[in-house]
Parts: sequence; C-alpha cells; structure tokens
Amino acid sequence: MKNKRMLWMLTAGLGICALTGCGGEEKKVYKQAAVDLEQGSYDYALQGFQSSISSRYKTTESYRGAGISNLHLGNYQDAIDCFTSGLDNEKATKKLKKDMLAYRATAELKADLYEAAMADCQTLAEEYTMDADTYYLTGCVALAMDSYDEASSNFTEAYSADATYDMAIQIYEAYLEKDMEADGTRYLEQVLQTEPKDAADYCDRGKAYYYMQDYTNAQKELTEAVNKKSTEGMLLLGMVYQAQGDTANARAMYQQYVEADGSDPARGYNGLALCDMDEGSYDSALENISKGLEDASTEEMQDLYFNEIVVYEKQLDFATALSKMQEYIKMFPDDENAAKELTFLQSRNGELSNDTASDTTSDTAEDTSADTGDSSDSSDGYDESGEEEY
Repeated sequence: MKNKRMLWMLTAGLGICALTGCGGEEKKVYKQAAVDLEQGSYDYALQGFQSSISSRYKTTESYRGAGISNLHLGNYQDAIDCFTSGLDNEKATKKLKKDMLAYRATAELKADLYEAAMADCQTLAEEYTMDADTYYLTGCVALAMDSYDEASSNFTEAYSADATYDMAIQIYEAYLEKDMEADGTRYLEQVLQTEPKDAADYCDRGKAYYYMQDYTNAQKELTEAVNKKSTEGMLLLGMVYQAQGDTANARAMYQQYVEADGSDPARGYNGLALCDMDEGSYDSALENISKGLEDASTEEMQDLYFNEIVVYEKQLDFATALSKMQEYIKMFPDDENAAKELTFLQSRNGELSNDTASDTTSDTAEDTSADTGDSSDSSDGYDESGEEEY
C-alpha cells in the first residue's frame, strides 16, 4: 500500500484596523487563524498569522502558526524561516522553543536537509526532556539518513514511552516509506497483543491488520468499530473491501461514511471515485472528485487532484491529464510520484498510438492512484502540541 495523499478572509478594513493597533481585532485575527489551521485551511491560516506577525500580536505563537501552515503547504524553506524567527524571539518560552525546534526539524526533514534536521534533534536531546514524539522524529531523521541502528533505537524509545496503536502505526508507516515493512511490522504485532478498549482501538487494530494484509481480521476489527459508531471505521472498512476486490461493499461503506455525522466527506468521495475507477465509470469518478474538492483540506486536495489526473489518463485524454499535472506540480512540488507521472504524460501526449498508450496507462494509473488514506496525518513527524492547541 502506498502512502497517501473548512473559510474566512481578512477585509481591507480589518487589516488596517489591525495595523493601527485595535487590540480586539488583532485578537480576532489570531484566533481565526488558529481555527483555520485546525480545520486544514492552511492558506487562510497563513494569511492570518502573517497579519498577526505584522501587527506584532503574539509574535512567537504567530511565527509558529505560520510555520506550521507553510509546512502543510509544502513551503518548507518558508516554514524553516518562520520557526527560526520564532526561536529567535526573546519572549519564546522553553516549551514553545522545544515545539518549534521539533517542527523545524520536520520541515528540514521534508526539505531533505537531513544534517540540519539531525542537528535540531540533537539539540532537543541535549537541552530538553525527550518524549515519544521527539524520539519518533529523531528516528525518522535517522532513517532518512540510512542510519538504521540509530533509527531503530529511537523508535524503540518512542514506543516504550507511548506504547499505543497510534505510535506503532506511525513507526510502521515510517518504515513503509523506506520499503522496510518487515522492520515496522513487529511494532504492529506487538501492539495487537493489547486488548481493545473502545471504538478507536478497534479502528486502529483494523488499520494495523490492513497494513499487514490480514484482511479477515481487519474486517472483523473494523466491523466492531463501526458497530460502536466509529465513522473512521467505515472509511477503513471500505478500504479493506476494496483491497479484496469487493467494490460493491466498498462503495456502500464509503457512501455510509459520506452521509455520517462528523465525517470528513472529501475522503469518502475519494473512495467512491476509486470504486468508479475500478469499474471503469470515469465520468462518475470525476463527479465524485469534484464533490470531494468542495470540502477538502490541502492534503485531501492532493489525493483528489492526483486521482483526477489518473482518470483522464484512463480516458486516454492525455492533453487534459498533462495540463492538470502541470498545475498539480505547481501546487505540490515535492511529490516524487507526480514528477514520474509528468514524464510519463509528456512521453505519451500525442506521441504514441492510443493502443500503445492504453497498455502503458493501465499499469501506470493502477500503480499511482491515491487511496482514501488516513487523515491523522503523521506526515508532520511531530504532534501539533505547543503552548496553544490549534
């Protein structure tokens, strides 16, 4: 399985008021930015935090918020700069500094600045109390540097400090990204020895079995989660059915998820689009992708836009696929799969016969379509904890 992939705008009057020192408006701008960040509206969050920085309201926290927003938007150097400015602020508390150091290391990791990321991790180890999240982050950096023993040691410390389903799954996913599933599977096997207590546990157990391709047990655990009113369980159960080729039941679960209270519809519509693609119903797939984009966060948009491109490939509309891929890469420049797809589309756009293109496209589209995923989003490598919860 491959790794994956709500609004408010400052008015001109409000911006002027903030700059001229209206404390109440400055507070409102900052609080709205925090809400936007929590809801995944990273562009709007970034605008709000930048306004707060300009008006010098909660400067350290605003640099942190702007950094996190940039991190989610793929603006890694901008994120690093924001966290550095926050760290340099003399009013930054020790708790905030630890938090921003970890975020800066995450941004450096994503920007492939491994030495800088490890330097920040070493600062965390030397000057602060290490916890499960910082051990996990250090393990991820070490893994990226091919320092496998150091990665294993830090992951062991992370799991010892937080022996939960979530941590076991995060460690597995880190190894999965390096095609080292066997090293991560032991954490899944270990955590599965614990007894589930609630719907969330059954859901995580189902996810673990799904990763291990034990679909029988995954279905059993997720059915229990759904019976306990877990909307997340509905989504994952749809993925399990789809992995087994049971498109009808997968579609039923995705539809149930879309209609459920408290669900994140974009992920359900992405699942429905994948079912449509499996059945060759490409117009329906585009319709579901369009519906999903209406409520999608940035990460969810990435999956949906990528799958939209795959649909056009399957329809042999390479001109539209190429155009949309060029737009996609501007939005998500760090997506390595997209770079490969762009090369594929450039080589086939008008250069091969439809028969030849069809043969190649079938394999490529199957390999690269983005599944519904899990929006817990461990991609940050660090929990969004700090002096203020977003």
